[in-house]
Amino acid sequence: MAIKTNEGKLIASGLKFGVVVGRFNEFISSKLLGGVIDGLVRHGASEEDIEISWVPGAFEIPLVAQKMANSKKFDALFASVPL
Repeated sequence: MAIKTNEGKLIASGLKFGVVVGRFNEFISSKLLGGVIDGLVRHGASEEDIEISWVPGAFEIPLVAQKMANSKKFDALFASVPL
């Protein structure tokens, strides 16, 4: 039996990204957000193609992420909150 392998390309140019970040423990949240932005930009994303939504805590993340997904404006979404 052959192993099936799927590999994606790490090219983010021309794509739109949404990021939902919880303000709970904002010191850590801001570091996580910085890592997301850095990773996207390193792979070719433009900062203009990244939209960030700050929410009060972890409970609001799914609702805002769903709203962003339903908008059909984004190719990918990230959710970041320190627990």
